Amino acid sequence: MRLVQLRDPHGKRRLALVEDDRLRLLGSFSTAYDAAVAATQRAGRLSELVRVDLVGDTLEYDPIHRGRSDWRLLPAFDHPEEPARCLVTGTGLTHRHSAEARNAMHATTTEGKAAPSHSLLMYQWGLEGGKPEPGRIGVAPEWFYKGSGLILKAHGETLDVPAFAGDGGEEAEVVGVYLVDVEGRPWRVGMSIGNEFSDHVTESKNYLYLAPSKLRQCAVGPELVVAAEFRDVRGTAWIERAGARIWSRPVWTGEANMSHTLANLEHHHFKYAAHRRPGDVHLHFLGADCISYHDAFRLEDGDEMGFEAPGFGRPLRNRLRVDTASERCIRLEALQ
Repeated sequence: MRLVQLRDPHGKRRLALVEDDRLRLLGSFSTAYDAAVAATQRAGRLSELVRVDLVGDTLEYDPIHRGRSDWRLLPAFDHPEEPARCLVTGTGLTHRHSAEARNAMHATTTEGKAAPSHSLLMYQWGLEGGKPEPGRIGVAPEWFYKGSGLILKAHGETLDVPAFAGDGGEEAEVVGVYLVDVEGRPWRVGMSIGNEFSDHVTESKNYLYLAPSKLRQCAVGPELVVAAEFRDVRGTAWIERAGARIWSRPVWTGEANMSHTLANLEHHHFKYAAHRRPGDVHLHFLGADCISYHDAFRLEDGDEMGFEAPGFGRPLRNRLRVDTASERCIRLEALQ
């Protein structure tokens, strides 16, 4: 089952089920959040609730996805009333290629020999202890914070490179979508494709700059996949400039291609009591297999980033927009 969140021509939010090239609207549930909250109160039966709530009205999907309609796609999942209660985070060093690329950024030499960076060591820890038996706790992965729901962008919207940034680059990933119920129990609502989008120039200066390099916008969607298959996901990421595809790579993700199980990543995210606050939403990026930066590619203003993966619906596309203004100093005054 795949769902999309929409805004109608009058600004009202609607929720719809994807039926091939049509979108069938729901009646009482206007957001994925509302439907998920109701499902947590009914033993997690989200698919059943959706099917019962379907109405006869349908929309043609293609013009909406292409941005040629008065209807607009929204991020696949969010907190519709309080964006600050949506925590956007991620797990890094879960894929071999990303670990090797990060190692190349920060590796040092000792007595003429290359010494593995902390990034490569952490990836190795994952290989050795990131896939424990069910019910057991494995080694903790790398974890990072991106921001609140205020940074979320939808399919078709721009991702902005701020004036202070070194660059902006795509990171095609699968995103785990979670909701914490009224009793503080986290539920996996589903999954979506996403563009984690970060500043690789800043990150490459020093691995301690990883945290601020992640404080950027990101895109999630267009579709929320309920009960998504995450064993072996193989997609494609690409960049287009002036309508021509100028970079493309296969993306291999899912548990078969990672150093951790999904269950282990989820445990280490939700083991913190602050991450189990009733009513909160969590969007957690599960790691990248390849990024154009590591091919010495640099995106330019107006480039379009894309990602698609079988089983996850239509592609996610976003243009890059660079703020060319000079960085402005933020000056504060002390309260008297």
